[in-house]
Amino acid sequence: MCGICGFLGSNETKENKEAILRSMMRAMKHRGPDSEGVHITDDAALGFVRLSIIDLSDGTQPMDNEDGTLTLVFNGEIYNYKKLRKELKELGHTFANHSDSETLLHGYESWGTDLVQKIRGMFGFGIWDEKEKKFFAARDFFGIKPFFYTVIDGAFVFASEIKCLLEYPGFKKEVNQEVLEQYLSFQYSPLEETFFKGVYRLMPGHFLTWKDGETMIERYFDPTLTPKNMGTDDEIIDRIDRTMDKSVKRHMVADVEVGAFLSGGVDSSYIAAKFTGKKAFTVGFLDDHNKYSEISYARELAQKLGLEHYTKIISKEEYWESIPKVMYHLDEPSGDAAGIALYFVAQEAAKYVKVVTSGEGSDELFGGYNIYLEPHDLKYLSWLPKGLRKAMAKVAEKLPDVKGKNYIIRASKDVEERFIGNAHIFSDEERRELLVNKTPAKSSYDLLKTTYKKVEKLEDMNKMQYIDLNYWLPGDILQKADKMSMAHSLELRVPFLDRDVFELARCLPTKAKVRDHQTKYLFRKATERCLPHDSAERKKLGFPVPIRVWIKEEPWYSEILEMFTSNAAKEFFHTEKLVALMEEHKAGRKDNSRKIWTVFAFLTWHKVFFEETA
Repeated sequence: MCGICGFLGSNETKENKEAILRSMMRAMKHRGPDSEGVHITDDAALGFVRLSIIDLSDGTQPMDNEDGTLTLVFNGEIYNYKKLRKELKELGHTFANHSDSETLLHGYESWGTDLVQKIRGMFGFGIWDEKEKKFFAARDFFGIKPFFYTVIDGAFVFASEIKCLLEYPGFKKEVNQEVLEQYLSFQYSPLEETFFKGVYRLMPGHFLTWKDGETMIERYFDPTLTPKNMGTDDEIIDRIDRTMDKSVKRHMVADVEVGAFLSGGVDSSYIAAKFTGKKAFTVGFLDDHNKYSEISYARELAQKLGLEHYTKIISKEEYWESIPKVMYHLDEPSGDAAGIALYFVAQEAAKYVKVVTSGEGSDELFGGYNIYLEPHDLKYLSWLPKGLRKAMAKVAEKLPDVKGKNYIIRASKDVEERFIGNAHIFSDEERRELLVNKTPAKSSYDLLKTTYKKVEKLEDMNKMQYIDLNYWLPGDILQKADKMSMAHSLELRVPFLDRDVFELARCLPTKAKVRDHQTKYLFRKATERCLPHDSAERKKLGFPVPIRVWIKEEPWYSEILEMFTSNAAKEFFHTEKLVALMEEHKAGRKDNSRKIWTVFAFLTWHKVFFEETA
């Protein structure tokens, strides 16, 4: 795992190019503390910081091919590189080292852009072609690894983290208020353009080419679902278990020790039961009933699996003090409070190992979120004519908050109207009323319309999965996984997000995923082959954070209130509405904790990147 950066088409002198590049590299030194390198020509400047995982002595970058016409910078891991290396040798290629990086160089020489269809792993990489004066960059299938870019005074500038781009001369920091509006609903940015106006993310499953100042982007992978009959339950369970065996084995390839995050839930537990490492890591919060901690569950399982188990209890004070640091490392605000718990578990693991496995992706592939039960739950009203359901909802909206009100309202809407992902913080109407400035932001419905259109013939639950695979997974789950682990120079691997696992999961029929009011039905049956029954059946918690309680208490309440009435807040929000959210929450009239946290995270991010560095 590493960090890459660079720029093309710049008119800077060679001396200035190196100084700029070094400044960009320093901004992400945490991604690669082991070594670094630069490659500078008249047309290109490429930088690299390395966290040594595979081929510790020879994997230094930027890396050239034999004649020096191609230069690579690569962040990630290619798990099938040995197989590809053998294939390339048979095609006549000569290898200078044993790294997975060199496979990309020779693969590009032989296969061009088709290289991305052959590799298995997580990656964000760029290859400069000195002869053609062309740059090729690609991001992995699901968006595990990041790749950001912008254009400044005609120069194409790229990096693994946005903070590197801020170091390029002439960069003008400006908050993207269209992204802010979407963020208020999604709790992350669902757009290609980031919170920094003019900075873009290369989307998952896409590659780009840059030449003569022109950028072309193409999608090479789309995580579409194709449910079909796959045989009996036992046959499907067998396939899940065999496929995961192979994936976990691939993800153990390293020349350093590999540990495991262990939340106590079924996903991370399943991987920990299959992997060959010896250390597992868990964090939690101190409370009386284990409501906010899975440490006891994880400890019990670690003992059964024979793992060395390392734990940390996060205090309220530690959590609060870490928030600005977390927002700095995230680059963009996130309304997901669990990201900070991930920051602490990564910090703990980094004391002992350089690589960890984690359970991200299982819920999206195998149907693990409780919200995926909703289509079944709404069937008692969904058979009614839509007009009648809409009329019932209008009546329900006028009622006080009574049991069943929300059910009637949601049943009146098609899935395309009611589901934007696992988080839906502010409605379109609420966010417009909250913001001071009007933006050209589309409604949530319009933003997702094209994506929903691709799966219009699928069942509602599969539509929801497809939305999450395209938005929630890369925008929230994988963003925080990469940034929180790399903040501590820790490589995080996600065996569920393997191409072969996806090819299996995409074909699963709905009844294999949701049955008898249980999520991940057959997946859980597969995990029982190596996990105790109670671990396989345990409901998902993740790293739950007690912010609902904390923001009612001092000094949190007063400090958030002060931020909500600050000059920075007044630039973006009608602050009297923010104050009303706080007062209503403290009085217990409504649980506004997620809305409060989403706004607070943005204002903290703004303070870190725009006020303290102004």
